[in-house]
Amino acid sequence: MMVLMLMTWLIVPWTALAHDDVPEKPAVTVTGHGQISLAPDTAFVTLGMETTGKTAGEAQRQNRLVMSKVVERLRALQIENERIQTASFAVSPQYRPPPKRSEGPAGPPEIIGYIVSNTITIEVRNLDKVGSVIEESLAAGANQFQGLHWALRDEQQAKLGALKQAAAKAREKASALSEALKVRLIRLLSATEESRVVQPGPKMTRSMMAMEGGGEAQVFSGEIKIEATVTLVYEIGLE
Repeated sequence: MMVLMLMTWLIVPWTALAHDDVPEKPAVTVTGHGQISLAPDTAFVTLGMETTGKTAGEAQRQNRLVMSKVVERLRALQIENERIQTASFAVSPQYRPPPKRSEGPAGPPEIIGYIVSNTITIEVRNLDKVGSVIEESLAAGANQFQGLHWALRDEQQAKLGALKQAAAKAREKASALSEALKVRLIRLLSATEESRVVQPGPKMTRSMMAMEGGGEAQVFSGEIKIEATVTLVYEIGLE
C-alpha cells in the first residue's frame, strides 16, 4: 500500500509539469479601426426656470406660471407634449446670510425664503427649429440654458456600420501580416470590439444666457462621429 501511494504521488506532479511545459500556440493579434460621420437628426435642448419666494408655495406658483408660458411657446412651434420631459425639479430653502463678526455671535440658521428650480429637456426632430426653441423659451421667461445635445435616432445601425469597417480592416491586416511573415492563418481564437459616439460641441453665435431679442439664435449641428475598434487574435502556423 505504501509503495502504491508513493508511485501515485510521483506520477501526479510529473503529469502536471508535462502539461505546463506545453508551449502556447503561436498567434498574431491585429486591430482595425472604423469611423462613420453622420449629420445628427435630433437635438435635445435643456433649459429651465429658477424662482424665489417667501414660501415654497409662492416660489412654485411663479415657477409654474413661467413654465406654462414656455410650454405654450413650444406648442406653437409644433413640439408635441411627449417631446417635453422634466429633467429635474428641486425645492430648497434660502437662508439669511450669517452676521459679521463685529455684529455679534451667529444665531441658528434662519430661513427667509425658498428657491424652486425646474428644468426640462425638449426633443427637437426638426433641426431648423432648434434656434427658435431656445429663443422662444427664453423670451417666455426661462432664465437657465443648460445645454444642447445632438443625437441620431438610429444610432445602433451607425455603430454596426463602423464595426463592420473595423472588422474588415483587422482581417486585411491579418492577411497582410501572414503573407509578409510567410505563415498561414489557421483559425480565429478571439474577437473583441468597442464603439463610441463622439458628440460635436454646440456652436452658437452668442451667449444663450445674455439674449435680449434681435434675431433667432444660429446653431450649427456639425457631424456626429461613430468610432469602432475590433481586435482579432488568429492562431498561425508555418506554410
